[in-house]
Amino acid sequence: MDDLNLRPKFHITGEKGWINDPNGLVKFNGEYHVFFQYYSSNVYWGPMHWGHVKSRDLFNWEHLPVALCPDEQDDGCFSGTAIVWKGKLWLMYTSYKENGGGENIRQLQALASSEDGVNFKKHGIVIGEKDLPCGYSPCDFRDPKIFAEGDTLYCLVAARKLDGRGRILLFSSKDLFKWQFECDVLNTDSSGTMIECPDYNKRLGLLTYCEQFQPAVGNKHLNIHSTFYRLGNIDCNAKKCTFGESEIIDYGFDFYAPQIFADEAVMIGWLNMWDRKNPSEKYGFSGMLTVPRRVEIKDGELLQTPVLNLREVLKTTVVNTLSDNVKTGAIKLEIEDIKDFSLKMRKKGENYASFNLVGNEFVFDRSRAGEQITGVEKDADSLAGIRRMPFKRSAKTEITVVFDEFSLEIFVNGKSLSSTVYPDPAADGLELNVSATACVYTKYNVN
Repeated sequence: MDDLNLRPKFHITGEKGWINDPNGLVKFNGEYHVFFQYYSSNVYWGPMHWGHVKSRDLFNWEHLPVALCPDEQDDGCFSGTAIVWKGKLWLMYTSYKENGGGENIRQLQALASSEDGVNFKKHGIVIGEKDLPCGYSPCDFRDPKIFAEGDTLYCLVAARKLDGRGRILLFSSKDLFKWQFECDVLNTDSSGTMIECPDYNKRLGLLTYCEQFQPAVGNKHLNIHSTFYRLGNIDCNAKKCTFGESEIIDYGFDFYAPQIFADEAVMIGWLNMWDRKNPSEKYGFSGMLTVPRRVEIKDGELLQTPVLNLREVLKTTVVNTLSDNVKTGAIKLEIEDIKDFSLKMRKKGENYASFNLVGNEFVFDRSRAGEQITGVEKDADSLAGIRRMPFKRSAKTEITVVFDEFSLEIFVNGKSLSSTVYPDPAADGLELNVSATACVYTKYNVN
């Protein structure tokens, strides 16, 4: 096998070129559709298109023609949303115009529609500069997310105050074409310089969003670009929004811009990060999306479970130690009364990624997992290749690790930690050391 042709086996990529944010997660005519920011001509970010895949099982994806392309209307088709309305599939996206740069840049919300879910017709700007309330910048106004309540359509859009930082604005419409401003959802500046990719799920009472250049908070929020959730509610009729404090969604190096299907509580994020070295460029592609994750709210926390269509190939009881070979697929560990835990993954010789229980936190270390991935973060943990995830000890602990070419997604009792890794392509060793009352190890392969 030519190593230069390596690709993830079951994560969504653009096949070639660059991808970032997932866009427009929607179910249409019985199939799941996922769009994403895409530039096929290079492995770097460029003029944004909307790539497009579909699936019947959230695991096996079929690539479709590019849905949206820049043209005389758009210098770039930035992130957005999808909704099924009156029998058609509608996309709302951010129409980006360079206009010479600086304060002349415009990011405004445009509409496109499709009857067959493959071919899309653009309808132009529908939330323009005149619809933006006074005091907000049309240079940073992007990433619309539509949801419906009764016969009214609502849309969240990320924005920035002219003299401040990121905000989330709410608009309403009866027909998708005429929109009016309703309220500023959080009514306070973000900690980072700009908010991106807001999403709201009323059934879950869940608001998710990203912050650019978010300051670190201890060892919890170390990524310069972070992704958060808040629990609460948007009362669209009263124009009143009530949300709790922000919490991190994923504790790994590489997770951003998640979106949730409107009619099914399944979330997908970008499994990469801004302002980082990207070793996959040499393979002819850059970026991938996470595996879909079913999400729920339990005891005031967001919990995630990966959606996988894999074949069970091994189930065994572990007494202290276990060695195996896993490169792609997944493992699940069901542990009673965990005391100590150490896991080495993608191991070859003395090179591996590790995931260890240290006190009341899990520590992920990719410093020995192959090619180094450097970025703008200069804190001690980032420079050492480390991310941490808090752990509440309980009688039972379930750990699932999803392996694919260039990535590890780790789930512990519903919390997630996702990171890219670039080991030797032949590295597939796994070593487990566990001290517990009982531990069952199950291994799954790609069908």
